[in-house]
Amino acid sequence: MVKVAGRRLTQAAADSALLQRWRAINTQEASVRLSSTPRPLVASAILMITAVGVNCNARRTAPSASPAVQAEGLILHSGEGERRVRRNAGKGPFIIKVDRQNGGSPDLVMGYEDIAPGAEIQSHRHLVADEILFVHRGSGTASLNGRTARVTAGATIYIPRNVTISLVNDGTEPLGITFTFSKPGFEELMRDNSVPDGQPVTPMSADERARTQAKHRWHTIAGPPVP
Repeated sequence: MVKVAGRRLTQAAADSALLQRWRAINTQEASVRLSSTPRPLVASAILMITAVGVNCNARRTAPSASPAVQAEGLILHSGEGERRVRRNAGKGPFIIKVDRQNGGSPDLVMGYEDIAPGAEIQSHRHLVADEILFVHRGSGTASLNGRTARVTAGATIYIPRNVTISLVNDGTEPLGITFTFSKPGFEELMRDNSVPDGQPVTPMSADERARTQAKHRWHTIAGPPVP
């Protein structure tokens, strides 16, 4: 309940009462002004007052924004997504599940990969995105800026930008992980280092690898932690 002019009213009734008082005050003031206003301007003034009254009764809406493209979302099962195979020796297959091309996310990048026993994700750091790794199966050793820890199924590794990460599968079965990035970029490096699943795999030369790293240096730097 709201008190208006000594009466207790519901919010809706109070809004209506205040609107009526506002109209009356504005109408009186307009009448005084119109009495001394040249006749050709009187009609315009009346139309303006009427328009104000209509606008006050209209439902308030949020300012209109430029239309945005809305992603419809994805429901992907195990093994579904953009399946690719790396051209680097010893690297296993991976799946890009969500990014700008898969699902239309403007920011998030998410995928899955199996790291074979004895293989590793070599030391590198991301300049523009945070990353989260989640271990689905297997075991290995993770390193963040030189700090190491054992990881097994269920482990989560959070890698802030500019923190160097490496992950070694020192177990006896594939190390299955999901990777999630807060900003795009790294998925394009992964594409440049791989081919679609089912296509012939030609190993990358040292020159190709160097050119690819230089191309993507704006978001990913390979190598050990910076002292």
